[in-house]
Amino acid sequence: MNIRKHIPDSITSMNLLCGVLGVILTLGGRPDLGFLMMILGAVFDFFDGFAARMLKASSGIGKELDSLADMVSFGVLPSVLLYVSGGTNILFLKYFPIILAAFSALRLAKFNLDERQHSSFLGLPTPAAAMVCGALACYVFLVPDSFLAAWCGGPVFLPVLALALSLLLVSEIPMFSMKFGAGKASRIDNIKRIIFLAVTLVAIVLTVVFRQHWSLIFLSAFLGYIIINLAFVFCHSEQNECHSERSEESR
Repeated sequence: MNIRKHIPDSITSMNLLCGVLGVILTLGGRPDLGFLMMILGAVFDFFDGFAARMLKASSGIGKELDSLADMVSFGVLPSVLLYVSGGTNILFLKYFPIILAAFSALRLAKFNLDERQHSSFLGLPTPAAAMVCGALACYVFLVPDSFLAAWCGGPVFLPVLALALSLLLVSEIPMFSMKFGAGKASRIDNIKRIIFLAVTLVAIVLTVVFRQHWSLIFLSAFLGYIIINLAFVFCHSEQNECHSERSEESR
């Protein structure tokens, strides 16, 4: 029996267990611990692919198991975290954040079939969307007098956030991968990574200086991840428009 080939799947299973435990803790009234389980699940999610490449133990079962684990840790868990963070009594709006789970499933299924997404992504990766939700829920729970908690207590903010993240998950917007070694990254993706690291560093410094809860680092960093990718798409489209206008003028 070759134990080596089962190591990546075992790591993936730990990701799945973290997601299940995170849901239980969140529904039990501890979204902060639920977020910690999400982070731990993300660690396992990073190392299962790393272990598969290092041990040359990739398999079709491992790919499917990875998607199932991600669906729980980065699909179901973040939607539950958003649900428990809401303060509205309007049933439709209260349960609206769970659409994130459905769009996460669609995103993961699309990713498995899309041969274009090796060194980068098309659409928002489920872990990035999950971190935004988890960090927000954790911060709102631990700092209930913050403006973010006031926003989450209203009927609009969380449904809009869930809808925006859901649409980004299934979009065709190019986004860089934070998994080094997953493939050869382009020069633009490397620039994005550098900017992301700079944003994360600034978030760490400001969080420490102003003595805020550490979950704000994750919230700021992954919101920065989304904004960086959207900004590059916008700049690229502006450049294409300028190029088109110049081509027409030259004619």
